[in-house]
Amino acid sequence: MAAATLSSSVVAISTSCSSSSLKARNYKNLACSSFCSQNRLPYNPISARPSISRVRATILQEDEEKVIVEESFEFKTSSPSDEVKSSSGGPSESSSSSTFESWVIICEQTINIFLTDTVIKILDTLYRDRDYARFFVLETIARVPYFAFMSVLHMYESFGWWRRADYLKVHFAESWNEMHHLLIMEELGGNAWWFDRFLAQHIAIFYYFMTAFMYIISPRMAYHFSECVEGHAFSTYDKFIKARGEDLKRLPAPEVAVKYYTSGDLYLFDEFQTSRAPNSRRPKIENLYDVFLNIRDDEAEHCKTMKACQTHGNLWSPHSRAEEEDDAPCVIPQTDCEGIVDCITKSVTTKPEN
Repeated sequence: MAAATLSSSVVAISTSCSSSSLKARNYKNLACSSFCSQNRLPYNPISARPSISRVRATILQEDEEKVIVEESFEFKTSSPSDEVKSSSGGPSESSSSSTFESWVIICEQTINIFLTDTVIKILDTLYRDRDYARFFVLETIARVPYFAFMSVLHMYESFGWWRRADYLKVHFAESWNEMHHLLIMEELGGNAWWFDRFLAQHIAIFYYFMTAFMYIISPRMAYHFSECVEGHAFSTYDKFIKARGEDLKRLPAPEVAVKYYTSGDLYLFDEFQTSRAPNSRRPKIENLYDVFLNIRDDEAEHCKTMKACQTHGNLWSPHSRAEEEDDAPCVIPQTDCEGIVDCITKSVTTKPEN
């Protein structure tokens, strides 16, 4: 009789644990779905919604090649004021705070788009018919923001302001990925002319200090600027593949590309793809077409990560707590802020506690 009672208790406990684990998995899938549908102005420091969780992604089919950046940035139709109103519950306070926040974001993004368009016009003029040289310049510049982000975050750690292990891991993985893109372009001869090396390196120096300063002022603005740059890189590679696809399929893949994408420890390759689960993407490199296809897809993943970073506290390492399905969601404190612009915004729009 005692054995039968004990057996039924064990079965009940097992059933309860399975139900709890299933609820946790459903919750994380719902969190990922909500992230993929964020609107154009995703950062909302006043609301500080407690439902923010780590970024997860569904595993794509193995034969899926096409990556469309626009689909990953599906925006909500609601305005920023609607989001603040629904989260804070106070119509008078949310109206003023959301309006001020919206204007700040619009100004930041307008400046970023202007800077990006200016650089694109210069590159179009200098590298109209020199693809590999243009890619070399792009990849030399592309690593710089991640160096700047890590520099500022290390400075914040030294001051004891805040610590972000996941941010450091992801940004290093992004710089590692861009470094291999650069090595590929060098193997293809993109750095053959001294002028291209001179231009790329001096632009990179200026870009580093500009990005570091921008990241100190407003991390959201710096991340959006990087999203614009990575979006341009994606479209550049996409046009190149469509125009030269057949020729690329007849050319061999550089050795550095084969090693990076198919051999060794691929931990860092998974780490920068925050919208995917680890081990969900394993490229096959058979020719130069496959190389550029995967470089293009890498740029799309960078865009998604930069998009996630624009929402405070929304970035998690894909490997971080991968086995802990029952963890509580990340909660951003109401008093937490990022950068000088964010702190000033909150001091202006947030009423002091009584």
